[in-house]
Amino acid sequence: MQEYLEPGQYLDSDHPAVIEFAERHRGASADLREQAVELYYAVRDGIRYNPYVFSLDPQTLKASHALQTGQTYCVPKAALLAACARHCGIPARIGLADVKNHLASGRMVEMLRSDMFAMHGYTELFLDGRWVKATPAFNLALCEAFGVQPLEFDGREDSVFHEFDGDGRRHMEYLREHGVFADVPEALFFDHLRLCYPHLFEVGATPLSGDMQAEAPKHEGHR
Repeated sequence: MQEYLEPGQYLDSDHPAVIEFAERHRGASADLREQAVELYYAVRDGIRYNPYVFSLDPQTLKASHALQTGQTYCVPKAALLAACARHCGIPARIGLADVKNHLASGRMVEMLRSDMFAMHGYTELFLDGRWVKATPAFNLALCEAFGVQPLEFDGREDSVFHEFDGDGRRHMEYLREHGVFADVPEALFFDHLRLCYPHLFEVGATPLSGDMQAEAPKHEGHR
């Protein structure tokens, strides 16, 4: 279990910014499960989800980088939650899976040339004697804009994407699990993305750009 408590290259739980964020948001309770819940919501809503900031620079996968930019995609957000948990003495690791987002924006699908989001990242936390999944990717404001239920987390049950949205439409479908890791597996991560989106890795390729939240249609009743 020790490897899930130590700082990693990307789960840099010893970074001053990560330490400060974890201490500020862990709450006053000595109960580790309650601390994990507090950290989950701090990461979910304190760092905006925006996949357009994806970069081929491995440094952008770091937990500390998510704090420095204030917006990022699922993998660095999962790394941040795991790093904060480790600082607080909660064993944590990263899970990766391919998912199909049935409600992805048209622009995002066009730029990826696919509605499959490869290497979606989530966190696993060891609480009360077992591993529990936590997915802090989509912030509350983004969920409200797209009309989907935000993922809650109580430290007892797995928090994974809903299969359907609030209107009964297909939302997220898990296609393939890649496993869980003590740190972000850089080579596996980028190699698989290169297979799924080769155009993003071509020399001179136009980098992704945009704002996911700004593209979301407003749904009455979900504001």
